[in-house]
Parts: sequence; C-alpha cells; structure tokens
Amino acid sequence: MIDPMHDSREATEPIPADPAAGADRPARGSFTRGFYFAFAGLWFLFRTQRNARVELLIGTLACAAGAWLRVGRVEWAIMILTIALVLILEGVNTAIEAAIDLASPRFHPLAKTAKDLAAGVVLIAAIASVGIGLLILGPPLWEKLFR
Repeated sequence: MIDPMHDSREATEPIPADPAAGADRPARGSFTRGFYFAFAGLWFLFRTQRNARVELLIGTLACAAGAWLRVGRVEWAIMILTIALVLILEGVNTAIEAAIDLASPRFHPLAKTAKDLAAGVVLIAAIASVGIGLLILGPPLWEKLFR
C-alpha cells in the first residue's frame, strides 16, 4: 500500500497470502526449498526496488574498476563486504516496509518512523560505501589516469 505521508519510497507488489502454494515450488521439507525461497526473495527485491537495482549496478561497476585497477585481496574483501552490506540493508528495508504495510495499512506515525529509520540506515551504508570506494579505488585510479 502506498502511504501518502511517506511517498519517497516505492510501492511494493502485493505478497501472496500463501507462499507455499504453487506446483512449481520445491516439495515441503526438501533441502532446496530454503534456497528457492531465498532466491525468490532476491528476485522480488531486484524486480520491485529501483534502489536495489541501482546499488547492484554501482557495486558491479566498483568491482569492474577494482579488477581494472588490480586492487589487492584485502581491498577486494572490504569492497565485497561493503557492497553486500548495502544490498542486505536494502533487503531488510524492503522487508520492514512490507511487514509494516501488512500490519498497518493506514497511516500511523510509528509506521512512518519505522520506515524512515529503515531507509535511513540504508542511506548511512550507501554513504559509507562511497567513502570506502573512494579510499580503495581513488588512489590507483588517480595514478592510472594522471601519471
């Protein structure tokens, strides 16, 4: 549901009432069942959330720059962890918003606060990731372009 007092966030698709319904899903109790639902959640995230797609694109570009600049193993570890953190928080933000929309379909100040806070922590991680990217990729990029 779109909250008129919180229009900066995207509307999400309705979530099916029975997530276990459907013949194309793995059998109950199968090992692959958990993976199926995890990938279904990721598919939902990237299909419905523009910010998640933008963050994935920027992360991919940062990885391409890291490969081109031949950053070290520690730098790769930091970059991958940072990219993952931003995407994880975007997913948690989306889950929080969906749960709040389900529990509180009408406007409520606490629902708005929870949504704003979830979006705010994603923003903190995104800003930090830019700083980390500049620290890791900036010096070798400067060296490559201007020397």
